[in-house]
Amino acid sequence: MRFFLPQITPQLRLGMRWPEGLRSLRRRNFRLFFFGQLISLVGSWMQTTAQQWLVYRLTGSELSLGVVTFASFLPVLFLSLGMGVLVDRFERRRLLVLTQSWFLLQAAVLALLTALGVIQYSHVLLLALFAGIGNALDMPARQSFYVDLVDRDEMLNAIALNSSVFNGARVIGPAIGGLVVASMGEAPAFGLNAVSFLAVIGALLMMRLPPFVAPPRTGSGLAELRQGLSYLVHDRRVLGLVSLVAAFSVFGFPYIVLLPVFAGEVLGTGAAGLGGLLAAQGVGALASALGLAFLGEGRSKGRMLLA
Repeated sequence: MRFFLPQITPQLRLGMRWPEGLRSLRRRNFRLFFFGQLISLVGSWMQTTAQQWLVYRLTGSELSLGVVTFASFLPVLFLSLGMGVLVDRFERRRLLVLTQSWFLLQAAVLALLTALGVIQYSHVLLLALFAGIGNALDMPARQSFYVDLVDRDEMLNAIALNSSVFNGARVIGPAIGGLVVASMGEAPAFGLNAVSFLAVIGALLMMRLPPFVAPPRTGSGLAELRQGLSYLVHDRRVLGLVSLVAAFSVFGFPYIVLLPVFAGEVLGTGAAGLGGLLAAQGVGALASALGLAFLGEGRSKGRMLLA
């Protein structure tokens, strides 16, 4: 991390011109977050690949794979709304440093238990739940952080570039993770993920942001939560987007959970094949995200997001 970011920064200070589709990268704080996330998310997808293969190796059970995924998303389902209230009241950068440190600890413990050969399915389940609690805070904090990094007219571009980072890491991380697991086992993949969080933590600490001013409270946290739910119900655009995401999460996402079984029993390709399958799904998503970034601020934003 200490060597990576400074190599990019001097070129930018000399007047490097970014294409219109990358215009959010003109902002120093956004660049730091962009490249820090890129490193960290590659590590996270490496861990996703290794963890899925570890659970499959320990249990050989499709149900166990689903239960671990369920445990990782359960806190997000029940805590995200309350965490959103916290995000409005505290400095988002500090919250993100907290969540990234939380994930670093989780990955380090998982790496240690696996390296020592004492890892059990129950450990993976508890650590998945632990990571899910961090995600419940990290997701609303990360999504609202772009307000602090770019201007309003750059918001769609910043979101699209963030999606490109996520999906680019979704291609690179599983491919590397599958090879690491196949050649060295799961523990090195978990360890590399723990180290990768230092990149985004360092990027957050290097940012120059204006002093945080907490917005005036309009009531209790419960009242703010009710206000947010009321806004969701009465704004058709927001309700439509949330419904779309919910439908995809229920009907489109679960197949990923079964990929270890498909790689192991159907294709017989092992951990390396699992990494390839996970990476393949990121290729199309990356192309869509880059297309959204370069199409610009047109009138059909909703249609582009739907596509």
